Amino acid sequence: MSEYDNETLRVFLENQEQLFEESVADTEDEAEAFLEDSLAVVCSSLDDVRAYLEESGMDTYDMSDDELEESAEVFNISDGRYLVVLG
Repeated sequence: MSEYDNETLRVFLENQEQLFEESVADTEDEAEAFLEDSLAVVCSSLDDVRAYLEESGMDTYDMSDDELEESAEVFNISDGRYLVVLG
C-alpha cells in the first residue's frame, strides 16, 4: 500500500506550485510517481517535520512553527499531517 493516500495526493496536486514554478503532475497517478521518485514523506506532526528537515540538512532552529508550516516544502494535509517534498 502506498504511503500517499488520496487526501495527500489531492493536497499535493492542488498546491504543487507553492514549490515548483509549473505543475509536475496532473493526475493522482502522476503525483504518486513523482512523490515516490522524490522520496517525499508524510509526517504526523510539525515536530516530525522539523526533525525530518533537520536530518535532511535544513537549519530550522530559528524557525517558528508558523514559519515552518509556511515553508514551500511543507504541504499541510487537512487531517493534521504534513507532506514534505524536498524539491
